[in-house]
Amino acid sequence: MILDRRTVLSGGLAAGLAGPAAPAPSPLRIALLGQSLILHDLRPQRWPDRAAFAARLKRADLVFTDLETALQAPGAGAPTRAPLVLHAAPLEVLDSLTSLGVTAVATANNHAWDLGSAGIAAGLAPLRDRGLTFAGTGLDLASAAAPAYQVTPHGKVALVAFASGGVNADAAATPTQPGVNELRRDAAGFNGEDLARILGAVKDAAGKSDLVILYQHNHLWAPNSADIPPWQKDLAHLAIDAGAGVFVSHGAPLLQGIELYRGRPIFYDLGDFIFQSRTTDDRYGARALEGVIAECEFQGGAFRRAALTPILLEPTGPADTAGRPSFARGAAAAAILQRMVGLSAPLGVSLRIEAGRATFSA
Repeated sequence: MILDRRTVLSGGLAAGLAGPAAPAPSPLRIALLGQSLILHDLRPQRWPDRAAFAARLKRADLVFTDLETALQAPGAGAPTRAPLVLHAAPLEVLDSLTSLGVTAVATANNHAWDLGSAGIAAGLAPLRDRGLTFAGTGLDLASAAAPAYQVTPHGKVALVAFASGGVNADAAATPTQPGVNELRRDAAGFNGEDLARILGAVKDAAGKSDLVILYQHNHLWAPNSADIPPWQKDLAHLAIDAGAGVFVSHGAPLLQGIELYRGRPIFYDLGDFIFQSRTTDDRYGARALEGVIAECEFQGGAFRRAALTPILLEPTGPADTAGRPSFARGAAAAAILQRMVGLSAPLGVSLRIEAGRATFSA
């Protein structure tokens, strides 16, 4: 039998002659956690969900949280806050986080300077020694503002981090002083120099990576801290326009809604992952003991889908166990997920609750 070219190309032989189709590349998976105000080493403890957290998080290519504590590294300075509101912890807290699967942390927040500029400088080496990707503080403004990169099996991820509000006047990095990458804002709006620096870092990182995470630690809250300030929405949109693939924020210790802008996710506040505050439970309310893990999937740099898993933190007990996370279950899980549905719907995102999680897609 003689087959002409049209027969070959129109029939099943075409695929066989061309060889098997190349498999689609595996997606890039990242897990975004609530903020980690961690003051005690969790590794000696054997709480019920510890192994489950580690198993779950270590499936991701990158696991991110905010490290909201100054590190008591050799050379750190004296405390700059009263003991009740001092966030300072031994270096073992880093090992607690890495043992759970954390690979990347933001260090820009209002507590980064709790052991002074010397504390910021002294804390950099322990982060590097543990192989953590970190951004938001540095020995000078250039290094504090610079993107950090994590190369994963499924893509290169950049992290840019900054803080707004609550930053001590002496805590901001300068061209010659260690400190925090700060975005200042007043009644007239954003500080133009700060905004240009942060968006410039995003643009630079977007050209050198497969995905850019832009992180903001925000203490410029709306009158009701559960509300998202309109200016923060504008900022998140500017960040995505500049090349960020995902915008994530903490600050108000409670959950806020999720938005999709140009098909890219904005997590206005993921609540808390670890919250070992020395203040009493009722200072922030029960909402400070809630959080979600956002497991996001990207393909070729584009956001595809995400799943939110609710968690609860222990409210009472010894200081080293208070604020420790567990997976929320039953009615507590349903209440957190329904709250996220209600918070996200006004932002245009419809969350679907299924199998104890809330999901959404691009």
